[in-house]
Amino acid sequence: MTGYDTSNIFAKILRGEIPAHTVYEDEAVIAFMDVMPQADGHALVVPKAPSRNLLDADPATLPALIAAVQKVAIASKTAFSADGITILQFNEAPAGQSVFHLHVHVIPRHDGQPMRAHSGTMEDPDILKANAERLRNALKRVA
Repeated sequence: MTGYDTSNIFAKILRGEIPAHTVYEDEAVIAFMDVMPQADGHALVVPKAPSRNLLDADPATLPALIAAVQKVAIASKTAFSADGITILQFNEAPAGQSVFHLHVHVIPRHDGQPMRAHSGTMEDPDILKANAERLRNALKRVA
């Protein structure tokens, strides 16, 4: 396993070098919309502490990350009238990781509707903005 690369896209988002449709932020984590969503409302929850993935993360980082994932998942289920929520986390390229900063996918799911392929096609910014607003509004109601 190689070390953490500070030039990864999530590190750039955390430094404010690249914009993101942020839906939640506290001292330990940030959550924002995935620009290549596999379903409407697909969000990413990212710890602010640098780690390549779960395998090298400081264990002290994990409680805040998991708490934020739960909060975003609950809000996402409401915001997108989802029947369920898929939560994914990948470690290293052979497992499907493509951005090498620890992150968790929170994907609203609807009965009978398959997830879209992770095609590399970016979503329309207006749709991302609208979905971010829906999720932010639902997050206001999650304790």
